Amino acid sequence: MKLRISTVILLVLCAAGAFAQSAPFPVTLEKELAARASNFTEVTLDKSMLSFASKFLNGKDSDDAKVRELIQKLDGIYVRSYEFDKDNQYTTAEVDSIRKQFAGSEWSPMVRERSKKGDGTDVFVKLVNGDIHGMFVLDAEPKELTFVFISGPIRPDDLNQLGGNFGIPRVGEDHSDDGSGKPKGGAK
Repeated sequence: MKLRISTVILLVLCAAGAFAQSAPFPVTLEKELAARASNFTEVTLDKSMLSFASKFLNGKDSDDAKVRELIQKLDGIYVRSYEFDKDNQYTTAEVDSIRKQFAGSEWSPMVRERSKKGDGTDVFVKLVNGDIHGMFVLDAEPKELTFVFISGPIRPDDLNQLGGNFGIPRVGEDHSDDGSGKPKGGAK
């Protein structure tokens, strides 16, 4: 059974830790994918941008206050999502070039899911002394390709706080398109 993107995001948020200060996506690949995509989202929030963004959250609202506190601890949030009008607009080699960056001895695959069609989901974690210090998710579907990378400490209790903010889908919502042009699950 195919993992829903919201489940993948849940896994990312559960275990995201510190990594590098920049997104691990090759710039040339990002440009090529964006050129082929019918729609794309690229979110790049380093520590300084997260600090700036946190100022727009209302500290008096309890949910906003929790998100504000959480993002002040993070080093970065990087989301790349590319939607295509037809299948096969990205190659296996392009996706594998991203996967290879996380195939080293420091990184461990946490989830590897594939369908017979070739699409699938990968979740990689970097453990240091039993603590997660990095997490990366790659979700490849026939008409959509998504990368999510969150850098910085986060607790499992903080999971739902980031969903719906900074380009990160809400956890537990179905984000597939029902043909109406609007995602399911109440997202707008």
